[in-house]
Amino acid sequence: MSERFVITVNRQFASHGREIAKRLSEILGVPCYDGEMIQEAAEELSIPEHVVEQEEETAVRQPQLATRIPFAMARNSSSTQDDIFEVQAEFMKRVVKKGSCVVVGRCSDYILSDEPNALHIYIFAEYKARLKYCIDVLERSEEGARRTLREVDAMRDSYSMQYSGYLAEDKEYKDILIDSNTMGVEKTAQYLAIAARMKFGLDENFKPVQDYESGEER
Repeated sequence: MSERFVITVNRQFASHGREIAKRLSEILGVPCYDGEMIQEAAEELSIPEHVVEQEEETAVRQPQLATRIPFAMARNSSSTQDDIFEVQAEFMKRVVKKGSCVVVGRCSDYILSDEPNALHIYIFAEYKARLKYCIDVLERSEEGARRTLREVDAMRDSYSMQYSGYLAEDKEYKDILIDSNTMGVEKTAQYLAIAARMKFGLDENFKPVQDYESGEER
């Protein structure tokens, strides 16, 4: 019987990190939690989903010194973004108790840092590949693409510092940092699946174990 495990995937903007996380979950046959956290926060706080999307990972705050002070002790005031963070953090803690899964973004490596069976991944890409993504996929002009990358990078750095006390790419808090441009989405996901199987002792035919009393995966 395989132990429950969690894989957190935090990513640089325009690095295909979300697609890789989803594909990784498919290869391993476990749930991937991403958009579900937007829905959870919207329902819990009675606000539209588009407001959650606007607030999470976007509010620019003053950078803090890198320190692992728990969020609840570090904050000075309440805000919509703080409320969203707390709801999503509780959601993550609940789903990892239900069964093995992949959790995307939102300082998940920090929130789930006490999980004993975890693999924390950061996905990045070289600047020119990210620029190309913004131009080709997001349909920005080159000037607009450069501005988008600059602004979103700054916002995500500020978000990470506010809630975890360190930058998302800080290698001290990650097990794997990988450039998605080296192999592309599919091969990067396959590579990470091999790493996960090795770390968690899974065989090629791994399937989530069902909890027969609750019907939930474990």
